Parts: sequence; structure tokens; C-alpha cells
Amino acid sequence: MTEKWKAILHEESLNLIRNTNAEISPVYAKDKPYIPVDLDVSPFDNSKTKKEGVERTYKGCDGYAPMFGYIGQEGYCLHVEMRKGNDHCQKGTPNFIKETIQSARRLTDQPLLFRLDSGNDSRDNLIIFLEKHASFVIKRNPRKEKAEDWLHIAQKYGICCEEREGKKVYLGSIPETIQLKDQIRTIRKVFKVIERTISRDGQIFLIPEYEFETYWTDLEVPPHVVISLYHDHGTCEQFHSEIKSELDLERLPSGKYETNGLVLHFGVFAYNLLRLIGQESLKKQDAPLKKKATRRRIRTVIQNMITLASKLVYQGRQWKLKVTATNKWLPTFARLYDAFY
Repeated sequence: MTEKWKAILHEESLNLIRNTNAEISPVYAKDKPYIPVDLDVSPFDNSKTKKEGVERTYKGCDGYAPMFGYIGQEGYCLHVEMRKGNDHCQKGTPNFIKETIQSARRLTDQPLLFRLDSGNDSRDNLIIFLEKHASFVIKRNPRKEKAEDWLHIAQKYGICCEEREGKKVYLGSIPETIQLKDQIRTIRKVFKVIERTISRDGQIFLIPEYEFETYWTDLEVPPHVVISLYHDHGTCEQFHSEIKSELDLERLPSGKYETNGLVLHFGVFAYNLLRLIGQESLKKQDAPLKKKATRRRIRTVIQNMITLASKLVYQGRQWKLKVTATNKWLPTFARLYDAFY
């Protein structure tokens, strides 16, 4: 029964976004637009409980570790999967990716750009993206790689930029081939290597310090663009925070694992609905807020539009919602009412 309801909620969530013609903003790799799809695991702290499925998470707390998929710069939640706390973030991810690609293509015809962190550095994921013709930027897991080895690669294949005295930054990429079922595809291994011989406050090191970070991608853009696109992936932490804190979903209510999974799906549907209201409210500058924003926080939507002071009265054989004329949010509320009804 819970799986049936999860499917219904997932379907209705997609219909909500599609039928309201919600704007899904792209990111740009050079001049080409891509719709970003961010996949990430977020631990839910349910410490000091005996709920089913609560295990030790990688964050060091007892809880769950659900996986989320967000689309667009607005952060609509495209897909969610409940997971036990001790499940590795790659467990079940290939199927999650396939389902997310299907859902994303129901909402947009533009090229997709998937962004994942190093926990999902898996050949299985790369093959799925290549077979499904979806672009990707995945941070690589360094495993046993050494910074000194990457420094030699960077000096040979990269471009060096001395940002300040004693700090050199190497950027570049090297090709990598992947065997698919019927063809061989070439992707890129993008790298950034930092060599420090002097600290920012002028201290000279006896032994140089090295840092490196590497990424898988199929984008044919400069390395600094790839790295910048990945760093934007960090925005999904704010989306996690809104679901966990502002919707108060982190400590799930039931002792049953499946029930909590269903509650999470209901929460995601509510999140998308509130996100939609918030984005619609930004189309005109009639809200009494000083700061301009490109995305309205869920907390702001709840405080100023969902809990708007009003009175429901029956008058002249009609039900009416009375809002005081001095309420500064009235113009925005009236516009939203007209937009959705």
C-alpha cells in the first residue's frame, strides 16, 4: 500500500510542476544551457529513538539517509528515496538515476546536467549517463591517489596560474575511454592541483603543500567552468535544510520504516507546492521585502502567505475570505490566488 501511495505522490508532484508551467532555470556551460539535476544524500538525525531503519550514518549520528534529486536552480524535488542510515550512498543509485532521468524528461526537453559528489563515483553511473545521453559532472573519489602524482600530471597536461607568491594552481584535463555495450566513448578527467610553498600570511614551508580535486565529465568546456558548475551543486544543501528544518521533517514521526518513507514523500509534495508558490510570488515586485531574491525560502512562504491572517465568513450566500486591507502581503496573496485559481 505504501509503495502505491509513493507512486501516486511522485506522479502528482510531477504533474504539479508541469501543469503549472513552472519555470525551470538552466545553468550555462559557455553559451549552452543545461537543466541542472542535483543528486545527493542527506542524513536525517533520529538519535535516541528505536525506529525501524535507524542506523549509524556517515555524519556520525543515528538516523536515516534518504537520497534526493532536485531539478533547476529553483530546486524542485524531482525524486526521493528513503534509505536506512547505514546504507552506502551508492546503494540503489543506478536505478535512482534511471528513474530521475525519466522524470526530468517529462518536465523539460532541454539537455540535462547531473551533478553528484564523490560518494557516487562509480563506473555504473557513468555508463548510465552515457547510454541515456545525459551530461554529468561527478567529483572523483581519490581513493589511494597521491597529490604528488597528480602534480606531475598537472605539470605535463595542465595550465599553471600563480594566484599569489608561493601558490600555483594547475587546471587541465586528460581523456578517459569507457566501454559501452556497442561502442567506446571518451570522457574527460578534469583536475585542479594546488601547490603551496608560502602560506597566505608569508610563512615559507619547509615542505611544499599539495591539494588536488578531480572530476568526471563529458562536457567540452574549459576546466574552470566544469569546477564552477560542480561547486554550484552545493546549493542543494540549502534545499535539504528547508525540507529538514523549515518543514520539520528531519525527525520522522513513526516507528515503522515504510510509514516514515511515505511521510517523507508527502513532505516532498508539500515542499514542491510551497516552492511553486514562492517562485510565483517573485514574478512581480509587490512583496514587502527589501532584498531581491531569485528563490523564495520555504520559511518565508509559510510565514507570509500560508499563515496570512484572514477570516472565513458566509455572507450573501457566498463564502468569502476576508483579509485586512492594511496587510502588506495582500497584493501578493491576491495575485497568487488569481494565478492558481
